[in-house]
Amino acid sequence: MPGTLRVLWRVMSGQRLRYVAAIASIALATMCMYLVPLVGRATIDEAVAKYSIDANNQSPPTPVGGQPAANESPSFVVTLLGGIDYLAQNLWLAALAMIAFTALAGVFTYMKGRLAARACEGISRKLRNRLYDHLNKLPCSYLDKADTGDLVQRCTSDVETTRLFLSVQVVDIGNALILLVTVLPIMLMLDVGMTIVSMMLVPVIIVFALIFFVKVKHRFRAVEEAESKMTTVVQENLTGIRVVRAFARQEFERDKFAQANAEYRDRSFRLVRLMAWYWTTSDVLVLSQMALALAFGAYWIAQGQITVGTLYAFLAYLQMMLWPVRQMGRILTDLGKAVVALGRIREILTEQEEADVVGASAVGRQPEAVTAGESDTAYGPRPTAYVPSGSLTIRHLTFAYDTSTHPVLDDITVTVAAGQTLALVGPSGAGTATLMALLLRLYDYEQGEILFDDREIRSLPRQFVRSNLGVVMQEPFLFAKSLGENIRHGKSTAMENEIQEAASAAQIHATIATFDKKYDTIIGERGVNLSGGQRQRIAIARAIVRDPAILILDDALSAVDSQTESQILTALHNRRGRRTTILIAHRLSTLMQADQILVMDKGRIVQRGTHETLRKEKGMYERLWRIQSQVEEDLEREMQNA
Repeated sequence: MPGTLRVLWRVMSGQRLRYVAAIASIALATMCMYLVPLVGRATIDEAVAKYSIDANNQSPPTPVGGQPAANESPSFVVTLLGGIDYLAQNLWLAALAMIAFTALAGVFTYMKGRLAARACEGISRKLRNRLYDHLNKLPCSYLDKADTGDLVQRCTSDVETTRLFLSVQVVDIGNALILLVTVLPIMLMLDVGMTIVSMMLVPVIIVFALIFFVKVKHRFRAVEEAESKMTTVVQENLTGIRVVRAFARQEFERDKFAQANAEYRDRSFRLVRLMAWYWTTSDVLVLSQMALALAFGAYWIAQGQITVGTLYAFLAYLQMMLWPVRQMGRILTDLGKAVVALGRIREILTEQEEADVVGASAVGRQPEAVTAGESDTAYGPRPTAYVPSGSLTIRHLTFAYDTSTHPVLDDITVTVAAGQTLALVGPSGAGTATLMALLLRLYDYEQGEILFDDREIRSLPRQFVRSNLGVVMQEPFLFAKSLGENIRHGKSTAMENEIQEAASAAQIHATIATFDKKYDTIIGERGVNLSGGQRQRIAIARAIVRDPAILILDDALSAVDSQTESQILTALHNRRGRRTTILIAHRLSTLMQADQILVMDKGRIVQRGTHETLRKEKGMYERLWRIQSQVEEDLEREMQNA
């Protein structure tokens, strides 16, 4: 709880004065509302009851309650309204004063709402930006384990819950505290006995609300977790809708969603049942307190101990105070939701960001010190004037995702000169994809070293390393934007001719030219309306337009035909002097032009050399080449005989 409150205090930075002004406004509104019962009491007790005018007898009648009035001086309120006689003859002044105070309270209440709304909208915007910025800087080891639906839930629903709490309940808490603190002196000033009677059940109501808060907080967390699971099911189903339909798994997915939905319904029902129990019980307590005050007040009026005006004032103050105190249950309910939501948000914000430079003074920032809108330069010095050549040296590199597991890479050593092409080949689980992830600094290693232009890659800022590497994944991700925007994602300042040149090198320009809107053609989410080969070639163009020092193709030609593959490789070979290229492939024809080929198996290099030397050397490469060559020959023979 204290940690959650610290997060809340931090996100309120920059808006705290608005909240102070909002609470001050509600305090002024409360003061104005307090004056209304005082005007009513003074009018009833002094202008109406004590000195009602009798046309036949001008002497004041015996006041209600039997109290003598001869030597009593008029109250401040009556004096302000013109005195007893004038007010008795112009009772409309009391009504006008009550209307004026009520209207003034309405103005201050409006100011409170406006100030609180502006503050909470600013805070929620800042919180969303901070969460999004922080998520973009969390290490892959965290994101690998996190559920996407759960993260979306925390960045949307939980932030919205926090926004609603900040917009209303924070100020209402201030209002309730002001009511409790200020109304007691006024009530004590009017009558001590009535004050004691009027406050008899208030502690019970408050304790009951606190007990409810403790219980409802756990129920809200359960509901949030159930909703998060349901969101994850929906997100996974929509993302993999083609797989679901291809395997006719609609019924299974429907049942899985129905199960998550039923769990959410059951937990929500238990929460609603608890809230209904609270509202019913609190209503009984509040009405009992009003009835208690009314009963004692009526008895004391009959005994002549208090006046009718005093009872009216007490009932008015009780109504003003008890309903906000009763609303403390609603406030605490929303506080419970906000505490749960802020706790879930805090779980993300307290995750340590990936260290930008390992082994230097700029190892990383404390996560809660991050503010929205910070630039990447906050990580530390960035060698912006330095243009790397693309040479790469890996020495005795060993890496495991978990220290308790077997190393995924084991004693890898290789040197690639600037402009050369390195090819990696091996069965699934050989470690080629992991090596690419280490080059991109998606993970950091502890044993061995990777030198980028003779500089240890961990000593260079991540953003600098990644900005000088271009990578094409086996399953490229495309945005639901135009083709031109997807290619320009590799270089935001790319001109039209640069985009077309990169598309031509990726052998996709001719295809784009056949579309009606050409480079302005909008593609669906993840490029769903493009073929697999087209998506890969768009991704290759996106990497080429960046003109990186090192270009990495992770089985990025698996979905294109052999002729297109040959054309792309030729285009890359003709541009090889401008960049170092790393090819990861299972089809050996892709690797034939490489300057050096590494054959990997179970995280180790088992063979190295050129295509010509490896295909003549007994080993894994020779076996793969023989198998693939035989398959191609058989396929060609069948096509000729067809």
